[in-house]
Amino acid sequence: MSYLHELTLRLAMGASQFDPTTRRAHGDWLVAQQRPDGGFAGREGDCDPYYTAFALRSLWILDRLHEEVAKPAAEFLRLRMSHRDSIVDLMSLVFGAAILELAAGEIVISDHDSSWRHNIAGLLATMRCSDGGFAKTPEGRAGSTYQTFLSVLCHELIEIPVPDVDAVVGFIDSQRQVDGGYREIRVAKRAGVNPTAAAIGTLKTLGRLDPSDHGDTVEFISEMQTDTGGLTANTRIPFADLLSTCTGLITLVDLAATDAVSLPKMKHYATSMQQTPASDPATNGQSASGGFVGFELDETADVEYTFYGLATLSLTSWVQTA
Repeated sequence: MSYLHELTLRLAMGASQFDPTTRRAHGDWLVAQQRPDGGFAGREGDCDPYYTAFALRSLWILDRLHEEVAKPAAEFLRLRMSHRDSIVDLMSLVFGAAILELAAGEIVISDHDSSWRHNIAGLLATMRCSDGGFAKTPEGRAGSTYQTFLSVLCHELIEIPVPDVDAVVGFIDSQRQVDGGYREIRVAKRAGVNPTAAAIGTLKTLGRLDPSDHGDTVEFISEMQTDTGGLTANTRIPFADLLSTCTGLITLVDLAATDAVSLPKMKHYATSMQQTPASDPATNGQSASGGFVGFELDETADVEYTFYGLATLSLTSWVQTA
């Protein structure tokens, strides 16, 4: 089972325990974000595969990726296959296509279209660096931990093996810091929760993750939990954010170490990031408006942070019942 498929199934199992009001509120909000062209957008600008993939993952775990949403989304992604998109958008297209096929039976990338898959593999090869990792652009000379994670996931989804796996693992090992966290690029001065999650995710996808070797990584992540329950991005950031909270929790799940943090506090933090929590008396008994913001001072929900919020709540529920 692929990394993405396994994670999404866990999220779906956790989300199945949401109360009906929460499921309906966020599902309705996400469906309402779909544009006439079938795609989804961020807070500004047109639709793109990046935000579309986040919306589709969220709808899947809420069991709301129905035909009326999936068909136009699939058409949107099919049309984008002929665009000269950024590397991140191309990878998001692959992710979104995989979700639509698994959840709704919508085929975006045909099994018979081997040329497009090999073109993607060829493009990824242009970003491979001498250090074993993948850069953010073909012009890059040093690997990025996050880009390496995305590239490895993409290889898995297009079913073309990553060349020289040992070199990828060597690169990931070189990004590890003395505190157990991982840095994003080699010139970074400190480790962060998100590159740490990318590193652990890469090792797991490649079948090279041994949780017993990462006790210090668990400790690094646990030290990022604040009094609010969320995780900060690194030791220099004074406040938590939903992205770091989500990726840190996913990492602890992969390392079988969720007892290193307070899950009730983490759940409370994620719940507080809802645009209008269903339990808020201000709703006067009405349904919540849905969507999540990214951090305490943020005021606008978007589909990316809504995925992080739903994923965090889903995993806390899944862990407590697994």
